[in-house]
Amino acid sequence: MTEIERFYDVFQPEHYDVFVDVDRKQKNISGETAIAGYATQTEIAVNQKNLTIDEVVVDEQAVPFVTDDKQEAVRITLPQAGNVKVKIKYHTDLTDTLMGIYPSYYEVNGVKKQVIGTQFETTFARQAFPCVDEPEAKATFSLAIKFDEQANEVVLANMPEDRVENGVHYFQPTVKMSTYLVAFAFGDLQSKTTETDSGVKVGVFATKAHKASELDFALDIAKRAIEFYEDYYQTPYPLPHSWQLALPDFSAGAMENWGLVTYRESYLLLDPENTALDVKEVVATVITHELAHQWFGDLVTMKWWDDLWLNESFANMMEYVAVDALNPEWKVWELFQQHDVPAALKRDATDGVQSVHVDVNNPAEIDSLFDGAIVYAKGARMLVMVRSLIGDDALREGLKNYFAAHKYGNSTGADLWKALGDAAGINVGEIMQSWLEQPGYPVVTAKVAEDGQLELSQEQFFIGEGEDQGRQWEIPLSGNYSTPQIMKEKTIKLGNYQKLRSQFGEPFRLNQGNNSHFVVMYDDQLMDDILKHADELDAIAKRQILQDAYLLALGQRKSYAKLVPMLVEFAGDKSAAVNSVLYNIANSLKQFVTPGSSDEENLQNLFGKLSRSQVERLDWNPKEEDSNDDQLTRPFVLNASLYAKDVISIAQAHEIYADNEDDLDSLSADIRGLVLKNEVQNFASEALFDKLMKAYHETSDPSFKQDICLAVPNFKDPDLVNKLVNDFENADVIKPQDLRAWYRGVLANEAGQEAAWNWMRKEWDWLEKTVGGDMEFATYITVTANVFHTQSRLEEFKAFFEPKLDTPGLTREINMDIKLIEGKVDLISKESERVNHSIKKEL
Repeated sequence: MTEIERFYDVFQPEHYDVFVDVDRKQKNISGETAIAGYATQTEIAVNQKNLTIDEVVVDEQAVPFVTDDKQEAVRITLPQAGNVKVKIKYHTDLTDTLMGIYPSYYEVNGVKKQVIGTQFETTFARQAFPCVDEPEAKATFSLAIKFDEQANEVVLANMPEDRVENGVHYFQPTVKMSTYLVAFAFGDLQSKTTETDSGVKVGVFATKAHKASELDFALDIAKRAIEFYEDYYQTPYPLPHSWQLALPDFSAGAMENWGLVTYRESYLLLDPENTALDVKEVVATVITHELAHQWFGDLVTMKWWDDLWLNESFANMMEYVAVDALNPEWKVWELFQQHDVPAALKRDATDGVQSVHVDVNNPAEIDSLFDGAIVYAKGARMLVMVRSLIGDDALREGLKNYFAAHKYGNSTGADLWKALGDAAGINVGEIMQSWLEQPGYPVVTAKVAEDGQLELSQEQFFIGEGEDQGRQWEIPLSGNYSTPQIMKEKTIKLGNYQKLRSQFGEPFRLNQGNNSHFVVMYDDQLMDDILKHADELDAIAKRQILQDAYLLALGQRKSYAKLVPMLVEFAGDKSAAVNSVLYNIANSLKQFVTPGSSDEENLQNLFGKLSRSQVERLDWNPKEEDSNDDQLTRPFVLNASLYAKDVISIAQAHEIYADNEDDLDSLSADIRGLVLKNEVQNFASEALFDKLMKAYHETSDPSFKQDICLAVPNFKDPDLVNKLVNDFENADVIKPQDLRAWYRGVLANEAGQEAAWNWMRKEWDWLEKTVGGDMEFATYITVTANVFHTQSRLEEFKAFFEPKLDTPGLTREINMDIKLIEGKVDLISKESERVNHSIKKEL
C-alpha cells in the first residue's frame, strides 16, 4: 500500500502565480505555475496528477525533473536550497470527472451549453496545477485565467478581478490559504448581488437555464448568515466578497472554497413560489454550513486530513445554530434530531465503524474519511454536547480566541478543546477524548435494583454482532434527578428510587434534550412511568423515546414486536419530529413481510390505521393555515396511506394528477412527488414513463427533478424498469451526480431490484471509472446494504464485494456493510413471527 509522503516538510510554498488556459472546444488545459517558497534541500517534490510536465525552470534555467505518477508528484532537482522560485509549464486534458477543472453541461431552449468550474477537495488541486497539495501548505495565490471566451461570459474566482489583458483575466492575490480551497469558474452566468452591513459583497450565480427568482432565497440566507457569523464568532469575514455558485454537475453537495462557494443546483436554487418547507430548510442549512466553513476550515484549517472532523463537525453544528437564529419559527433543531442524530446513532453502532478522529496513511483513504454519519453527524453531535455542557457564551468566547490564535494558519483538535476549555473553565479535552478517539457509543441501562437503588451502567452498544472491548465514555447524563454532570464509571447508584420519584415528582429521564450521543435502556418500571406521562413531553423527548426503542430493537436488546403498539400510541401526534421517526420505524416493518402475503396485507392495514385520521385532518391539498408541522407531517401520512392502498387517497391523488397533467411542475411541491408516485404505482403506462422522463430532462427546477426521481423508479413493468436501468450510463438522461439516487430507488423497488443489482455487478468497472475518485463512490455500497435484508442477497453481496476488500478506501465500508446485512438477516429470522403477530393484534 502506498504511504503518504509529505512534500511540505522539504518545500514550503509562500506564493503561487497560477496561469491556466482552458480550451473547451479542444477539451485541453495548458498552464504555467510559478511557486515562490523555501526549500530545505535541493531535492524537492510538488504534487501533480495526470499533468504532462513540459518544463521546470529555476532562475531562468531549465532544471532536471522526474514525473512520479505513483506518488502523484513531480520530483525536481534545484541548483541550491533556500529561497527559490520554481516555474512549471504543463498541459493536460479537460475531462468530465467532476474533479480538478471540469465542465458542467446544461441546456437553454434546447441549446447545449457548458460552464467550467473546479473541485479541489480533497487532493484534486494537483489535477489543475502543480502545487504542494496539503492542508498545512498555506500560501497566497495570484490567479490568471484565459479561455475560449464568448461574449457576455462571466469569470469568477476566490478574489475580485484585478484587470484583463490580452484575453487573460487577472485576479487580486488571495489571503494565505490551502490549495484545496482555490477555485475559479466561467461561463454564461446570471447573478444577483447584495452587501452585508459590514460591506462584504454577496452574490448568487447560476446558469441562465434558471428563472432569476430562483436565486433570491439563497441570496437572502447567505447575506444574513455572514452577518450572523461575524457577530457570533466576533471575527470579521476576511475577504471582499462571498460568491455562491450553482454548478449543473457537482459530485458533492457543496464546497466551501474561500470566497467562491460551489453547490449542486438543488442545494442552492429554489422556486420561492413553489418549494416545500423541508427543501427550504435543507437549502438553508447547506448554505449556512458552507459559510460557517469560511472561518472554520478556511481561516483556520486542520493541519492534516486526520482532523477533518474539525472542519466538518463544526460546520455541521453551526449550520443549525445559524438557521435557528435566522428563521427560529422553523424549529430547525428538530431537523437536526430527524436527520443527523439517527444517522449517527445507526451508523456508529456497527462494529468496525471509524472513530471521528482517524489516522490517514494512504492517499485513497482520505476521501473515505468523509463518512457523513460520523465526521459530519456524530462530530456535530459531539460539539452540540460540548455546547450544552459549557454554554453558548463560553463557546463564543472560546471560538473568538481560537480564531485569533490560529487565523491564516492550521490547528488540531487539541487546539480547539484548549480554547473552549479555557473559556469555560472545564477540561473539555479530557471529556471529549473518549468520544473523539473511540468508535461507537454507549447504551446506558437505567434500572431499579433489587435493593431499591436507582442504578445506571454503561457499555458499548452494537447493532448486529460486535466485539465488546470494554470501552467506556465520559457521558454528560443530563438527567432530571440530580444526576452527576458526567458519568465516568462503569456503574453508579443514584439513591433510593421511590424517594427520588417522590422528591422530584416526575418520571426519571436521562439525556434530556437528546444532546448527548448515547441511548438509554430503561427497565420496564421506569419506561412504563415515562409512557404514562408521555403527553407531558415535548416533541424531541417523544421522538427520543421512539428512536431509542427502535435502536434497542435493532440491537436485539428489546423485542421488535414491542415497537408496534408504541406506533399506534403515538400515531395521532401532530409533530413532524415524532411522525418522521414513527414512519421510519413503520417502514422498517416491511422487511418482516413477504410481498403479496397475508402478512403484507396486515401491515398495509396497520399503515392505514396509523395514518387515516391524520390524512383526514391534513388532506392532500395544502392549506394556507397549515402549521410548519402540518406541512412537514403531510408527506409521511400520505405516503403511508398509499402503502395502505387506501382507495380514497389513491383516487384523490389521481384526480389531482389529472387536473394538472399538462402542467405538472405547477403542482404544489408539498405533494407533487407523492402524486407522481401514486400515478406510477397505480396508473402506470409507457406513455406516463416517457412523459415523466421528458419532464425530468426539460425542467431546470431541482425540486421537480427530485420529485420525478422519487416516482419513476417505482414502475413495476420489467420493460420499463430495464428501459430506465439502460439509461443509468447515459449522462444526457441521468447525470452521474444524480445516479446514486436513481439506483437506490430502483433497488428498493421489489420489481426492479434484480435489474438494478445486476447492473451494479455488471457495470462496476464503469462506475469506478466514472465516480471512483470521488468521495461519494463508497456510498453505492452503503445504499445497497441498506436495502438488502435476505440471506440470498447477503450471499450475493459477499460474493461480489469480498474480492474487493483490498481496494483502498473501500475496505472498511465493505466489512461494515456485510455486518449490517448479517444483522438484519439474523434479526428477521428471530423476530419475524413475533412482529407479524403484534401487527395482527393491533388490527
